[in-house]
Amino acid sequence: MRWRRAMPIPEFPVRPNGTQHSPRVAPAIRVEHLRKVYVVPERETGLKSAVGSLFHRKTKDVTAVNDIGFEIAPGEVVGFLGPNGAGKTTTLKMLSGLLYPTGGEAKVLGHTPWERDRDYLRRMALIMGQRNQLAWDIPVMDSFELNRAVFRIPPDDFRQRRDELIEMLEIEDLVRKPVRNLSLGERMKCEIAGSLLHQPAILFLDEPTIGLDVAMQRKIRAFVADYNQRTNATILLTSHYMADVEALCERVIVIHHGTLLYDGGLPGLVTRFSPHKTIVVEFEEGEQVDAAMAARFAGSAGEVVEQSPFGLTLRVPKAETARITGQVLAHIRVADLTVEDPPIEEVIERVFTSGRDAAPTVEAVA
Repeated sequence: MRWRRAMPIPEFPVRPNGTQHSPRVAPAIRVEHLRKVYVVPERETGLKSAVGSLFHRKTKDVTAVNDIGFEIAPGEVVGFLGPNGAGKTTTLKMLSGLLYPTGGEAKVLGHTPWERDRDYLRRMALIMGQRNQLAWDIPVMDSFELNRAVFRIPPDDFRQRRDELIEMLEIEDLVRKPVRNLSLGERMKCEIAGSLLHQPAILFLDEPTIGLDVAMQRKIRAFVADYNQRTNATILLTSHYMADVEALCERVIVIHHGTLLYDGGLPGLVTRFSPHKTIVVEFEEGEQVDAAMAARFAGSAGEVVEQSPFGLTLRVPKAETARITGQVLAHIRVADLTVEDPPIEEVIERVFTSGRDAAPTVEAVA
């Protein structure tokens, strides 16, 4: 595939999260003290309240994004995580120019997004898994032609990119069907192809794999990774599927109630928010361990997660992992033993439940 790089990859020292950065290279995305407050009408139920609201409407301020800031270097793929209502989509809409902020600043490729400069709009794309961007009643290929006209793509470049995207996403049999006749997974692949025809240097992905089966999720993840490698595009990804984040992102930004909780490497997130490790023990045939012995292994600071005649699973403090592992090996005939970090889904859940009680953390990335 013959993608032209959006910009060269600089050969500079590597950040702790695995990306390259130098003070001499301007970030692709810079956000400072960004805020968005919605004014939401509210009233009591009932006819009387409905009539009264016509003359005296009550409103309240709802803060969707509250004073967040971060920088993303050219070519980075960053996960943007948070529970429903955390402010992720609102942030992406501000960075793509669909919403005006209440306060703060943002620069994307040197442009202020909400000024909607044509030069900026030609270099970015926003793909939302729950929104249609292709025309519903016409064949996919006709929507591609419409995008070519909107972005003024030269005919030769358009045909080359179109054919390459169709081949990579395996949609040869879909592009002549109306969008309304496609399944969710088929439509999502066509949406991605249509959004990349102008080869954007900035790609905002909002739940691109939502509702898709496992095989389709894997294909879209592989395609996004390949697009980043070939074009050096900067990608900001939101997803509730942690497999997307683990496969694509070395750095994550976590927000909750519109407030930044964490900005750094994915391994650092596990270290900070999960102070435990899991020890999984498989017994040799005939070995028996009673509940009292298992509890002694776990200690007062750990717990027995699972116990059966065939094995034992302990959750223990990281600082105690080596000592407890040694005790297990000394007192039990073991067929197999593994020490694991908790699943990333469990760590993210702990981050969300910690909420505002967790002080914001930003790893040094200079």
